[in-house]
Amino acid sequence: MTSHSVLGDKVRVYRRANSSLWQCSTYLYGKEWRVSSKTDSLALAKEFAEDWYLELRGKSRIGQLKMERTFADSAG
Repeated sequence: MTSHSVLGDKVRVYRRANSSLWQCSTYLYGKEWRVSSKTDSLALAKEFAEDWYLELRGKSRIGQLKMERTFADSAG
């Protein structure tokens, strides 16, 4: 698995062996957060990862960050 650090190791951009798309992960507030960048470009994935991380931090500061999955999230 290929992996790159973004924002000084706050976010990791990686690609699984069986996928061409880059994934993003971070550990924030005691929980691991993951999302697909939905791109096969490393440069675009790094930009996506930065924006995604900053959005997570912003949501947490104003109390909009969901800390657990709801049934609707799982079903949707």
